[in-house]
This record gives sequence, structure tokens and C-alpha cells, in this order.
Amino acid sequence: MATPKIVLFYVFTPLPDPEAISLWQHSVCSALGLRGRIIVSPHGVNATVGGDIRDVKRYVKATRSYAAFKNADIKWSDGVGDDFPRLSVKTRPEIVTFGAPDEVRVDADGVVGGGTHLSPEQLHDLVARRGSDVAFLDGRNSIEAQIGRFRDAIVPEIETTRDFIPLIESGALDHLKDKPVVTYCTGGVRCEVLSALMVNRGFREVYQLDGGIVRYGERFGDDGLWDGSLYVFDKRMSVDFGAPAVIGRCVECGAPTSNVANHPDRDGRELAVLCAECAH
Repeated sequence: MATPKIVLFYVFTPLPDPEAISLWQHSVCSALGLRGRIIVSPHGVNATVGGDIRDVKRYVKATRSYAAFKNADIKWSDGVGDDFPRLSVKTRPEIVTFGAPDEVRVDADGVVGGGTHLSPEQLHDLVARRGSDVAFLDGRNSIEAQIGRFRDAIVPEIETTRDFIPLIESGALDHLKDKPVVTYCTGGVRCEVLSALMVNRGFREVYQLDGGIVRYGERFGDDGLWDGSLYVFDKRMSVDFGAPAVIGRCVECGAPTSNVANHPDRDGRELAVLCAECAH
């Protein structure tokens, strides 16, 4: 493979025939020899696809030929080759599985009633104006936050996105209901739904980082409010924005590391922060 590239994008828009979109996406990727994960639902599409840059460009062009996906925010990054084991295209009730498909409402402009979108620059403006009143809420699984997160962020102890609604409804985050809360995740898709779920449950000032950590890292690198590495869902496992401080700690020996690996151990973990030596 000459130049491996990975694209990440999502679009929230009503899809009257998600099964047909799935078949089309599978056909395009198969013809181009691309691998990755694509989820299609009545609410839209969420995709991470990798392959040679020429084929990925063809895929992006084909995907944007569908009117509803024309303005998709495509996030590009360098792959390492063979970044995904296979091509998986699935039709599901939700493109992010919070367990609330009937609560999420979308129109041609995206999720209805979600948080206010903030660009990376607007995020800094909010923090400059409101200071320590601003609460950052990590919208990812807790394993992801172990190697990188926004400074002083609240990181819920959750294993899957399905855990968020029980967490919110338990009252554990009620102290944030009158604060400005900035939700963030890898590329932004999880926070589109999470912020709407929070608004629906009485949180009064909810924001979401537009484009997620990916767009923030592209803009500010290691010179902003982000610390550590970004966990990603492919062979790379993590990416850096420059030369970050290493904030992860190996679960076995405690050494600083940003390495995440499969780790079937006495506690039954599937993924863990694990240094290269202990992994070996």
C-alpha cells in the first residue's frame, strides 16, 4: 500500500431506507478494497474507513455524491497499513448505541435539541470568560480517557455508551445541571447524542466540542487544554498531536505509557493500558 489513509466521519440526517444505504456503502468499499467499520441507522451514518489514499479519495467522492452526505465533515489521518482486519457495514437502530433510539430526533440539520456546538477557538473563549465554572465531561469509555483527556475533565467510570443514561439518571452528575458543561469525544458523534440526552434531563447549559478531540488536536496540538494521547479504534490504538506528556499508567507495573492492548487477565479485561514490556 503506497500511502495508507484513514477517514472518520458521521452525518445525522433522516435516512428512510438505511438498509439500502448499508448495501451501497458495502458495495463501494468492497470495490475499492477498503476496510473499516460503518454503521447506518434511520438517524444517519457513522464511518471509519481506511486504505490507500487514492481509493479512500474515491470513497469520499462517492459518499458525498449522496445529497444527504454532501457536506460531511471528513477527518483525515495517516494510517499504518492494514489498519482494520475487515470491512464491517451494519444497519442498527442507533449509530451510537446509547439505548435510546426513540429519544433521538434528527432533521436535515442534524440532531434536534442537542448541545451548542463550539469550535476549538470558541471553547477557549468560553473558558476565558467562565473560568473554573466550565466543566469538561468526557463522553467516551473510561479506558480511552486513561491515556488522554482534557485537563481536569470529569471522566465517568463507564465501559460502554449504554452506561451513560443510567449514570445521568442516578443523579451522579446533578451538580453540573446549572454549570456550563462541555461534552467531548473522539470525533464528535457520541456527544451529538449525549448532549441531547443531558438537555432532555434538565442540564441547562450544555455544549459539545465540534469535530471532537480530532479537530481540537489539529488546531492546538499540545499547546491547549488537552493532555496525553488520543485513543483510536484501529490498529494504531492511539495517536498524538505533537509530543504530549504521557499520562497513562501500565495496569501491571505502573510505568508511564500511552499503549493500549488486549489484556485478558485475572480481572477479565479485554483492553487495558499496558506498557510494551508487560504486553510482550
